[in-house]
Amino acid sequence: MRNLTSELVDLVGQEVVVKGWVHTRRDHGKLIFIDLRDASGLAQVVFVPKKEGEDKTYALAETLRSEWVIAVKGTVAARPAGMVNPDMASGTVELQASELEILSESQTPPFPIDTDGKDISEDIRMKHRYLDLRRDRLAKNIKNRHTFIKRARDFLSERGFTEIETPILTKSTPEGARDYLVPSRLYNGKFYALPQAPQQYKQLLMVAGFEKYFQVARCFRDEDTRGDRQPEFTQLDFEMSFVNREDVMALTEEMLISLISELYPEKRIQQIPFPIISYKEAMEKYGTDRPDIREDKNDPNLLAFSWVIDFPFFEKMDNGKWTFTHNPFSSPRPEFMDDLMEKKNIGDILTDQYDIILNGFEVGGGSVRNHHPEGVRKVLEIMGYDEGTIEKNFGHILEAFKYGAPPHGGIAPGLDRLLMILEGEPNIREVIAFPKTGDGQDFMMSAPSEVAESQLKELGIEIKKEKNKNQ
Repeated sequence: MRNLTSELVDLVGQEVVVKGWVHTRRDHGKLIFIDLRDASGLAQVVFVPKKEGEDKTYALAETLRSEWVIAVKGTVAARPAGMVNPDMASGTVELQASELEILSESQTPPFPIDTDGKDISEDIRMKHRYLDLRRDRLAKNIKNRHTFIKRARDFLSERGFTEIETPILTKSTPEGARDYLVPSRLYNGKFYALPQAPQQYKQLLMVAGFEKYFQVARCFRDEDTRGDRQPEFTQLDFEMSFVNREDVMALTEEMLISLISELYPEKRIQQIPFPIISYKEAMEKYGTDRPDIREDKNDPNLLAFSWVIDFPFFEKMDNGKWTFTHNPFSSPRPEFMDDLMEKKNIGDILTDQYDIILNGFEVGGGSVRNHHPEGVRKVLEIMGYDEGTIEKNFGHILEAFKYGAPPHGGIAPGLDRLLMILEGEPNIREVIAFPKTGDGQDFMMSAPSEVAESQLKELGIEIKKEKNKNQ
């Protein structure tokens, strides 16, 4: 039976077996001290030499190196008062070893594991991410991420929400960023797309009558290179029927306050309820729609949430055409519905969109949706889509809205960015188990990569090499 290192403080005088990694080794005279690390923490193991030539356990301990995987049997003993380590959870005890088994040896790691890793090249850390995740800082971040998501699931479940998974293979539709396309083997020349968000599916779930949906959703966007952007990311997606903007904002606010007070009690939320700022006011006063309103920007435990509302629905592109500022399924503010339906005063139309901002970062966005098929159609027409394109790309959701669609709205807090701020990390890669670089590369798996010619042939795809411009 294996014992965790965290259990040893309650097992003084008992014989136990612990298993884990050699975190550090120290030799004090003839005594060998090992800090053994498992998922629950660290524990000190001491090997004392017995009669020379007869102590195989001690001789084996002399060969131990950092990151070797071992099993140790021994007796838990209380440390003398002057030897207690207050920085270690099990620092009041040590394991006096009687037997040792080496389960796996390790080469010398490419970087130290017993530091916070911030001074190590990120490229090297990402190439050996499985080693990087052994360090305490990263392990803490990932475990805290699990706890945060679990409590968010509990919070929403307790309020009548149903967790529903939506498809990863879906249809390519113009919703903002570029889609990641997946070729179909069975239908050569046709493609699936990875979802930029579960937007249409969650709205269809409202049409289906579920009324309260949520999902820890994986989202995929083929966007341009940026340091703090990931090709795939995670959001806490939820949607409700028969609600208005204030209902969604109130629930989101309640959830964040609840989770932060429970899981991050050292943090102080600057203002409750969260202040509400119009887009116009934010741009005029702060010059950005993501204002950092902290009273003291040097306080790492200060959380300044705010809401930004009343966004313009449309904006002009460089080619003179209109595009949406968030997504085409948002509803205009009620007072602008006539302008939308008549396609007039387009630049003045405000949308029922709301973003939640934390310390200068957008950590979530949502809207009340337009549940009238003709309203959505008008948005697409303003954007310049003809009838054929509208039916091809959006006909399925417009058809669904003809069968009794309830008023509905939702929001999708971004878990990566939110946890980055709560954990005090400089970028989202520090709270993702296996992140990619800012330009979408995975150094550990060497992805993206070329594939075999036979795979391309099966998919009916031919790669055309770009000619060297210097030739």
